[in-house]
Formats: sequence, structure tokens, C-alpha cells
Amino acid sequence: MSELGELDRPGTPNSPGAWDESSEEWLMGATETDAPDTETTAPDTETTAQDTRAQARTAAPSTRTARRGTADPVKALMHRHRELCERAVDPLEIAAGLEAHGVTDRTAARFRHRDVFSLAEEMYARVSRDAETAPQPTPPTAPGVRADWVLLSLLPGALCAGTVTGLHLTEGRVRLAVATLGALAVALAVRAALGRGPLSPRSHPAPPGSYASHTPASTRAWTYWLLAYALLGDGLLTAALTGGLDGFPDAAGDLATAPVLALTAACAPAAWCAHLFAGGARRKLAASRGLADFTAAVKPLLLGTFALFLCTLAALVAVSGTVLHAPAAYTTTVTLGALLLLARLLTAHGFTHAPAVLLGAAAATEAAALATAFASHLPGCAFLAVPVDVVVAAWGAAGIPAAACGGAALVLLLHATRTLTRASAHAMPGEAG
Repeated sequence: MSELGELDRPGTPNSPGAWDESSEEWLMGATETDAPDTETTAPDTETTAQDTRAQARTAAPSTRTARRGTADPVKALMHRHRELCERAVDPLEIAAGLEAHGVTDRTAARFRHRDVFSLAEEMYARVSRDAETAPQPTPPTAPGVRADWVLLSLLPGALCAGTVTGLHLTEGRVRLAVATLGALAVALAVRAALGRGPLSPRSHPAPPGSYASHTPASTRAWTYWLLAYALLGDGLLTAALTGGLDGFPDAAGDLATAPVLALTAACAPAAWCAHLFAGGARRKLAASRGLADFTAAVKPLLLGTFALFLCTLAALVAVSGTVLHAPAAYTTTVTLGALLLLARLLTAHGFTHAPAVLLGAAAATEAAALATAFASHLPGCAFLAVPVDVVVAAWGAAGIPAAACGGAALVLLLHATRTLTRASAHAMPGEAG
């Protein structure tokens, strides 16, 4: 977890580097040159000038220390973060940037401020801007609701429902064509739904220095694999353990449509949950007076939003199973949905590495289970299927994806409670679309 946190740690763009003790020493030392010069001499008498310079050279250390203490450390801090201060549209953006740079409430106390927020307010008030080009401060607002992303979030479920209906009404080659075209249409609809609205990286400002305007290709690839396994995986795994390649054609035709229908229909509640989380976090950012206060307020909001989505997804699984007269695969569908939602929330806020790693780990686990199950039918390789046999005997074929996706989702949830509760993850007003 610590590695994931460091990989996704946000940083302030266009800045000299991270805040540390050496930075603080530079700050306190750099201000010494801003103090009034005691070597100023009277122009009319050379003797007076020489005496003044002699006194300056022999000044006691205590005098230099006192002069340093009278300097303005906030001014030096503003100079160090000049670009951040100049482009900020409100003090909250400066506070988020300082937090991403490593400045804490304890550090702010050394600047005679109770927290980072009040320090940011002074920096925002004191920064000099061109009156004609300066951005006007705007109150923090939650991302708005737009009809385009609302309709796009409903499209994957609608297309998947139409495809499932076509599969039940056709046979043979026509059924294969319906399945192929339907899968392509649903994939494009999901991509469009994730490209606009609260689940889009463009709708959420990423932390300073780590803005992601698109979804990494690896994340897309692992997501498609996980959805494909939800559709075909359990049947293929059962066939691999029993008949090997001989049972492959029958397993490929036995599609688990109920889980996929529930997951595609869950795009709409996922978008609304992401919208609620973004708006709630933005309001709490405006009301908080410290980084610790903000984290304590946002963490329950994140967990509550996550629980709301899981409940909605469980209801969709029940409805899908009832309508299609198929077993309700609660465990596999809910764990996969949880993993996909957390990965999407992190990606939308600019934290792209951890989702790609965890999605890849879950997909690799499923692929390894299938590969070892088929390879166990080779001469002398029966031992390869022993771990898979143990899991399937205890929890059935659904135990493999449930364990893979559930473990990855748990790790991502812990990671999200550390990253999505930072002020720097909600630095700017969102734009829905």
C-alpha cells in the first residue's frame, strides 16, 4: 500500500520540488537578504561610511538573528510558489497545492497561521495580479448535472438489454452475429459513458502535477478482460477442469448474461454516485478549516458513496437474475463492480497507476486459473490444477473471480481512503463534461 500511495502521490506543477526541512531552511535563510541593509552610509562623510561598514562586519550573531526574525517568511513562500498563487482562482486551490507540496498544518503554524487554509487565504490576498488578466475568484461549486452524461450513462445498459434479448430470440450463426455486434456496441457505449460526466477524467481536476485527461490503455484492456471473464469465464473454467479442450465449444456458447447486464446497467448509478461524491467533497472543502478536518469529513462520504453503489448493484443483480431466469451471481458481480467503481473514481481524479496495477493483478489471476486448468490435461501436468481444484471444490467456479476481484477491490478501497480524501484531489471546481 505504501508503494501505491507514493506512486500516486500528487505534486505541484512547475515548482522547484517537494517541501522538506531543507526547503524550510532555504525559506528562513532566503528572507535574510530582504531585511533592511544596515550598511547604508551617509554620502557626505567617508569616515562615517567606514565606521558603519566596520560595525556591520563586527555585528553580533544575535543582531543578525533578530534581523532574520523580522523578515516576512510568507512573502518568501509566495515567491517559491509564485505560479501557483498567480493562477489560483480561489484560496482553496492554493491550500490544495501547498498540501500536495508537503505543507501541513504544523508547518503553517511556523508561519503564524493555525492551518494551511488560513495561510493560503493570506497568500491569495497578497499575491499581485494584473488587473486585466487576473482570474476572478469564484465560490466553489459542485459539478453540474448535464443531460448528455445522464443519457450516456444509461446507454450501456439499454444496449446490453437489447443484445441479451436478441440472443434469446436467435440461434446459430445469427446468434453469433448478434452477440458479436452487441458486444461491440456495448463496449463503445461504455467508453462513451466513461468519457463524459462524473466518471470522466476531464470532469475532475487531477491533483497538481498528475492530471490525467484520458484513461490509460492498460486500464481499458484489463477492464475488458474482466467483463469478458464475467461473461464466459466460469463456463470455460468448469469445462477446463472436466473435459479440457473438448468442452470448449459448449462453454463458449454458454454465456452468463445476467452479471454483464447488471454491470452495464450499473453505469448510471456509478455516475450518480461519483457526482454525489464530487459535490459533497467540494462542499466539505469549502467548509473545512484544516487538512485533518477535511480528511475526517470526506472519508465517511467516500465510504457512504461506495456502500450506496454496492447496494444498488446488488439490487440490479437480483433484477437481472429474475428477468433472465438465471442464477444471481451476487458475489462475483458485486466484487467486480466494486473493483471497477473504485478504479474509475481514482482514474477520474488523476490517480491512474494503482487502478491499472490492481485491475491487471485481478485479470492475471483469472487468466492464470484458466491457463493452469487447461494445461493440467497435458501429460504429467495434472498437478498444475491442484490450487484451482481446491478453490472450485470449496466455493465453486465463481470463487476464482470473487477472490481475485474482491482482494483487488479491498486494496483499492484502502488506497482510495488515503488519496481521495486529500484536498489536492478536489482542488478545482469540476465541470460536468
